[in-house]
Parts: sequence; C-alpha cells; structure tokens
Amino acid sequence: MRTFPDNRPPSGRQAQQTAALGATGAPRTSAPPGTTTGPPGATAPPSTPAADPAPSDTDTDADAAPTRPTPTSTTHPHPHLPRHRSRFRRPRLPAGGLLPWGWAAALCALYATVAVRRHLLLRTTGYDLGIFEQAVRAYAELRAPLVPLRGEDFNLLGDHFHPLLAVLAPLYRIWPSPLCLLVAQSALLALAVVPLARWARRALGRRSAHAVAAAYGLSWGIASAAAFDFHEVSLAVPLLACSLEALAHRRWRPAVAWAAPLLLVKEDLGLTLAAVGAYIALKGPRRLGLVTAAAGLVGSAAEIKLLMPAFHPAGGYAHGGNLAEGYGSLLSTLAHAPLDALRPDVKAMTLVLVFAPSALLALRSPLALIAVPTLAWRMMSDNGFHWGTAFHYSAVLMPVVLAGLIDALTVWRRGGHPLAARHVRASLATVLAVTLVMLPSFPLAQLAQRATWRTTGHIEAARALLARIPDGATVAASNRLVPQLTSRCTVVVFPTFPVEGRLYEYDRKRLPPPTAEWIIHDRRAPEAWPYPTGHWPYPLEQQEAELAAAQQRYGYREVAVRDGITLLRR
Repeated sequence: MRTFPDNRPPSGRQAQQTAALGATGAPRTSAPPGTTTGPPGATAPPSTPAADPAPSDTDTDADAAPTRPTPTSTTHPHPHLPRHRSRFRRPRLPAGGLLPWGWAAALCALYATVAVRRHLLLRTTGYDLGIFEQAVRAYAELRAPLVPLRGEDFNLLGDHFHPLLAVLAPLYRIWPSPLCLLVAQSALLALAVVPLARWARRALGRRSAHAVAAAYGLSWGIASAAAFDFHEVSLAVPLLACSLEALAHRRWRPAVAWAAPLLLVKEDLGLTLAAVGAYIALKGPRRLGLVTAAAGLVGSAAEIKLLMPAFHPAGGYAHGGNLAEGYGSLLSTLAHAPLDALRPDVKAMTLVLVFAPSALLALRSPLALIAVPTLAWRMMSDNGFHWGTAFHYSAVLMPVVLAGLIDALTVWRRGGHPLAARHVRASLATVLAVTLVMLPSFPLAQLAQRATWRTTGHIEAARALLARIPDGATVAASNRLVPQLTSRCTVVVFPTFPVEGRLYEYDRKRLPPPTAEWIIHDRRAPEAWPYPTGHWPYPLEQQEAELAAAQQRYGYREVAVRDGITLLRR
C-alpha cells in the first residue's frame, strides 16, 4: 500500500481526493481557465493588477524579462504533497542589467587603446601626464605631492586643488607606470556610461539606451580627454553622471552625495556642485538645494582664496592670470559678459559643439543649467586653450549634455502624444548621425590611421637613448620625452620651464642654467594634436641655443646623437 510522507494511511477526505484522479494523475473535471480549485468553500484569491508596461514604441525592450503566463489551472495533482523546486535554478538577472556594463567595458578598451598607443608613439607630454604621474607617485610613496615639473619643491595642490587624486595611489603602487594612469582614466570615463545607459534603458527602452551610450562614448568631449594625457577631471565624470541619474529619479540626497566629492577633484567644480543644489532647490526640497548650493560656492571660494595660496610657494592663485580683466566696475563687466562669452568666434562654435552630441535637444531640459558654471569660466578666461574643443575641458560637460537629452525625450514620451514614439526614434537617429559626422575630426579616429600602428625609426632611436639613463637619475627632457621617464627618474622640462614656478614665461631671453645630471633633447617637431605644430615651451632656435650652452658653459658632454635626439651627461 502506498504511504504518505508521515507514513500514515490517508484520511477519508484524502482517499476521496485520490479517487477523483484519473490514471494520468489529472483531475477528471477541469476548472475554467484562470480559476483555482481547492477545498470546498474556498474562495479564489483576488486578481493581481498588471504591472506598468514597458515603453511601447519600436525601440522598447526586446530582451526585457518575459512575464510568466498565468496558468490555466493551478491545481496540483497531489495537493497534499510538497512541491519541489529545482536546486540548480539560476537567478534571473534584471532585464538589460548587463547592457550598461557591456558598453562600459567596450568603451574602456577603446579609450585605453588610443591612450596607450599615443604613449608608445611618444605623443604624451610632460605637461600634463608627467605632472600627474609625479603627484600620484608621491602619494603612493606617502609623500606630499611635490612635483619638480611645476617647480622646485612645488606642491601640486597649489596649482589645482585635487586631493582626490590620492585614491589612485594604491593602484600606482602596484603598477608604477604612466600606463597605470592612462588605463585608470579610460576606466573612469567609460564608467560614466553606466548610469546614463541605465537611466535611458528604464525611461526610453533598450534600443534607445544603446543610442545614448554610443552618443556619450563617442562624443568629442570624452574622446578629447581620453586621448590627451591624464587629468584629474576624469574622477569627476562618473561622479557627475551618477548624480544626474539620481536627480532624474528625484533621489535628492543620493544626488548630493554623488556630487559632493567634486569639491575634492578641482577647485572650479564647487560651482558645478552649486548648480546641482540650485536644480534641487528648483525641483525638490528647497532647503537641501540651498544648503548644497551654498556649500559648493563656499567650498570653491575657500579653495581658491585660502587653501591653494597656502600650498603655492609664492602664494596666490596660480591661474589667476587666466581671469579676464574687468571694465572698471562690476556693473560694466557684467554688461559686457554676454558679448565676451561669444568673442572671438571660436567661443560661439564651442558652445554649439558642446550640445551637438544631443542634437541640441539637451537645451530643452533644465539639467542643461548644470553645464553653465564650466562654460562660464571657460568663455570668460583669457587662455585661448579654454575656448576650443581640444584637451580635457569638455569632459565634465558630456554627462550633462546626454542627461539633458534623456530628460527631454522622457518628458516628450510621457506626454502621451500619438507621435511620441516616432519623435524619440527620429531624435536618436539624428543624435547618432551627428556623432558619426563628428567622429573623424576628433582623436578616436586615430585608430583608423596607419601611423597609429607603426613604430618609426625615430621612436626606436628615442627608446634606445632613454634606456641609457639609469633609474633614480635627475633628467631634463623635451616635453614629449618626459613621461617616458617619470616613473623611474626625477624629471624636469628642458629648457627650464616654468621659471621660478610661474607659468607662461615664454619670452625670457636668458633661462636659468640646467642642473640635472642628464639632458635628452628631441629637435624633431612632435605630433601636433592637440598643440599647434611646433616646439614647446620655446621655439626650436632657443632650445638648440640652450643645448649648445649646456655643452659650452655648463659642463655637459655628448653621450649620443641619433635621428635628431641628443643625449648629454654632466
């Protein structure tokens, strides 16, 4: 006789239930579809309301997690027996959960390839990769960030306030190489795509998330930063992207928590924190927003007026000379500001190009206001490098622009307009078209150039001469040769730059004599991008005159000369 789990014969009711089963174990009478059978007198459970549907246009989630069909009958053939679930069933991942991380991995590989190849081709520079490597190397050795490339005993916190750089010290301790910083920057820039793609995935659908990720990852602002050395702003890009995602979901406190570390990345980013606070005051809890805005303004002011002068050997703000001169009075200066922000023409062109990755749609979102502080100080600066599209200055703007795009399209979709789906598709198609049109003009296109994958005889000659300099030596090197040595030597720029710790001293007729043990100088004009064609920081004639003076007056002798590269030793 078949027994039950408790080894007791079935009760009368259980015997009746067993007799009601057919040979196949199915009940002889079936309930109507969607109903549940049970003991006599039991009532069916209330129906569960349907979940909110995913976005319904054609770019919705093709790979979204399928909803499980409601069974036509939930009667178990043996209701008195326990139901066993598979012990080896794999947990289901959220639909699209790997999409943002897949993009991040691909973009990290793309950026790292460009950056590493540029370094191997001697296209990286002492200003700025060498400077940041000396600072991170000092942190890794538990020293203050004294950077010889910026001047004797110069604390880099007096140049820009970026103590958050210290988080890279453990990684550099494991891998003491400039490639460590370049790969870390690639990962940081790529990581910002995760919150943006995740937000777009939830708000617009899977295909839209791919479009947004491509628009961010291939945007010229990120490409320019990834391909030019290393900069501290790479730490700010993922922080700002996470803050923008939190703002979009009205998670105000997490948004502030993500944005607050911007104060430790660079002194001007306190103004961006203030802009985040202003947005919160406008859209959310006013008190939290005002406190955040005040913290950003006070933080930047304290860094510029108090902390950085305390670290600078000469006191004061190292980049105060970049500030445009006023017009005699505050009122007059403010009146001229709109025109000064658009003259010369390169400024207006940059303002258009900043929002071009969103096909200008980001301007429809209030999130675009968070870009105003960075754009304002750049356009009002006297430094022409700040006005254009080269270098790293636009990296922190790209998350804002793409966040504005997502926000603008989300508002349109939620409006319920019958053409909303078509509008979203057309907008994203335009965004991708603009991205592809602009791609050849910016550094990621270098991957398609034959020169990127070819090692010339000049590069081989440089590496051979660099290998003759022993570890731990002091070296004065040409700007493009500096980062080839900073991980193992104490390096300064040849000829002497800066002079007495001050930047922009290009016109000195007599420079201080070199004091390093070794001098290595390359007379060949380096790759131009992003600098104008020619030699830096002084014209070639002045550099060669200083090289001759080193041999004739300062006791240096020639060790080797190969393909325009001269190696001297004292």
